[in-house]
Amino acid sequence: MRQPPRIKVLEALGAIADGRVKLLDDRRAEVVSSTGERKYEVCVNLEERRAYSTDNGTKFRGYVGYPIIAVLMLKGALPYDEELAEALKGIPWKHLNEKYKKYAKVMELIFEELEKKGIPRERAEKFIDEVMEKLKELHLRKGC
Repeated sequence: MRQPPRIKVLEALGAIADGRVKLLDDRRAEVVSSTGERKYEVCVNLEERRAYSTDNGTKFRGYVGYPIIAVLMLKGALPYDEELAEALKGIPWKHLNEKYKKYAKVMELIFEELEKKGIPRERAEKFIDEVMEKLKELHLRKGC
């Protein structure tokens, strides 16, 4: 699977902080969208290095979507930052992505929000780098 857009790391943290990620068993989970109108089914099989989710990024674009990233964080396979997650609580991701149409613009707005909450951009960028590197090392394939 391809690497996700960097913003998906922050989206995953926000989903966890919002309590929208529910582990069902050792492989399956459900993730509710930021608007609450969609529920994504997620399957992660770390032994076989496989993952799948019904979110659009995973399903149609072939990258590791934020629901998978969130599940991997909860399982301890990817880094997790509690303070950063709390600062991302309640962000209307879908609304912002639809309004601005560019992840780069949304990222700028998110970084501004984090700065207001006392989290420097450099810290968030460094965390994203760590997650992206670890994700690359997992060599996930699509499926479960």
